[in-house]
Amino acid sequence: MGRAYQNRKDSMAKTADAKAKVYSKYGRELYVCAKAGGVDPDGNLALRGMIERAKKDQVPAHVIEKALNKARGGGGEDYTPARYEGFGPGGCMVIVDCLTDNPNRTFGDVRVCFTKTKSKMGNPGSVSHMFDHACILAFKGDDEDAALEALMEADVDVTDIESDDGVITVFAPHTEYAKAKKALTDAFGEIDFDVDEIQFIPQNTTPITGDDVEIFEKFLDMANDLDDVQNVYHNAEL
Repeated sequence: MGRAYQNRKDSMAKTADAKAKVYSKYGRELYVCAKAGGVDPDGNLALRGMIERAKKDQVPAHVIEKALNKARGGGGEDYTPARYEGFGPGGCMVIVDCLTDNPNRTFGDVRVCFTKTKSKMGNPGSVSHMFDHACILAFKGDDEDAALEALMEADVDVTDIESDDGVITVFAPHTEYAKAKKALTDAFGEIDFDVDEIQFIPQNTTPITGDDVEIFEKFLDMANDLDDVQNVYHNAEL
């Protein structure tokens, strides 16, 4: 059915500074995930998936281990999630997900991204209801029926499943992530997932044209340059 989602492959960094930002973002996510669900990847599937993604994005082992050690010790920064929503250039909808140790600073920094790019921040829930908060699991295979059967037997609430060019992609509510991943690995053994994420998927898209394209790209660059920003989701169609 071709559901559009944003693959994080483009997070691969080319410069030392960009790599440091990627490592920092992963370090925060790993730390928060490990503190919430435990530092053992075998017992914390969300952490396990995050570690696998970090390795694919060439995050060094010492960065991963440092984040886990901080979680084991129970000390370190007290990061909390923060989500900001609004309307970007051309009327597209955007969601900015952050992990912050200073909410006032983060709010001010994100607000600058909006005000300097013809954008407008909205209230919580102003645009997120137009996105599906979903887990996405994509892996090599062509037996869509077998995958669906395994998920159904595990009582996973599957939203959608696609098979295209030798890749099966499963969509499910974000709350079903651990159950869906376990059902697939139980059925097919260890899987090297091409995509293993939880993200916001737009229910429809907004075409961006003319000068708004450059302004929208400026918005993305400004937001992604902020240390506290983990992900930016949008429904812009460039």
